[in-house]
Amino acid sequence: MKNKDLKFDTRLIHAGALDEPFGSATVPIYQSSTFAFKSAEHGAACFAGEDNGYIYTRIGNPTITALEENIASLEGGFGGIATSSGMGAATSIYMALLNQGDHILSTDAIYGPSRVIIESHFSRFGVESSYVDSTDIEELKKHLRPNTKVLYIETPANPTIGITDLKACAALARENDLVMVVDNTFCSPFLQNPLEYGADVVFHSVTKFINGHADVVGGVIVPATEELYRKIRSLMVYTGCNMDPHQAWLVLRGVKTLSLRIERSQATAMKIARYLESHPQMAWVRYPGLPSHPQYELAGRQMKGYGSMISFGLKGGYEAGKMLMNHLELATLAVSLGGVETLVQHPASMTHAGVSREDKSSAGITDDLVRFSIGIEDEDDLIADLEQALKSLH
Repeated sequence: MKNKDLKFDTRLIHAGALDEPFGSATVPIYQSSTFAFKSAEHGAACFAGEDNGYIYTRIGNPTITALEENIASLEGGFGGIATSSGMGAATSIYMALLNQGDHILSTDAIYGPSRVIIESHFSRFGVESSYVDSTDIEELKKHLRPNTKVLYIETPANPTIGITDLKACAALARENDLVMVVDNTFCSPFLQNPLEYGADVVFHSVTKFINGHADVVGGVIVPATEELYRKIRSLMVYTGCNMDPHQAWLVLRGVKTLSLRIERSQATAMKIARYLESHPQMAWVRYPGLPSHPQYELAGRQMKGYGSMISFGLKGGYEAGKMLMNHLELATLAVSLGGVETLVQHPASMTHAGVSREDKSSAGITDDLVRFSIGIEDEDDLIADLEQALKSLH
């Protein structure tokens, strides 16, 4: 059967599988920097692109290819491009799609370094940028410029959990000849497939949900078309931010349980979100599965589930949030997300520390905001941990 005919959970296991000569049941780690040619003619054909044989791991490697084909199948794109980190993926996209004098229009509450690298580094080479509330399509329209080339969306947004309408953004991109890029890290391909809504490029930090075990740093890009695939892949190869074969093998191992992990963690997240929203010490709670979320209906249409990311603020502000984080015993105080373990962190002083205070404030990244990534521990234990930590505020 062809991959496109298989259900999602089956593709998790089988998409990208190699025709392995020794019959290995799992994809082996091809821990080699270079590959031998069958002849001088074969080597020349590989370099000319007339043969798809392997040359050098920076250019391609069987273990990495298996992962790239797996994620491309899950997202429904032309092909995958695995990178050394999520930021390697973002930077490869920026460098491939933006030229001097171009303008990028983006979500204001995106992952901090994704914004900082544009404002602090690409700006040195003449790239302009605007960061706006992309949950409001009119705000995006208002900030379009004649030189806008890329529409870069993160939904749900990190860390405000704002939901952007992918279909509306894709229509805006088509009308204005923009390349629409979506950071799909918070959802993974299990919960959301932006290419189905008209996006041109989707990417992930596979460090998060796709790998899911807090032991790998990596990224993957999936363009919708061959033209975009070749353009971004060529840039990635020449800049040398390829993934390592052992990284790829670990991610292939992790992705096989993606559905099981997310189903478990998002079921727990719903219960924790309801618990927090009903707690008298909470000032606010933001979770796409709560009717109180501003884009609750959109999330229900666009996502296949509400995920396991929660943001909240305590009535005591940052000091109360800091005390809560310091008193949690099961939740690990650490950045990152999407792993089997529950993580808690303070975005304003941690992941988004490089964003100016003014820009954080306008994006809704307030000092009281605490970000909670729910793992697969027992839900009662996690709620009990929150309860004892909240009692410490008294």
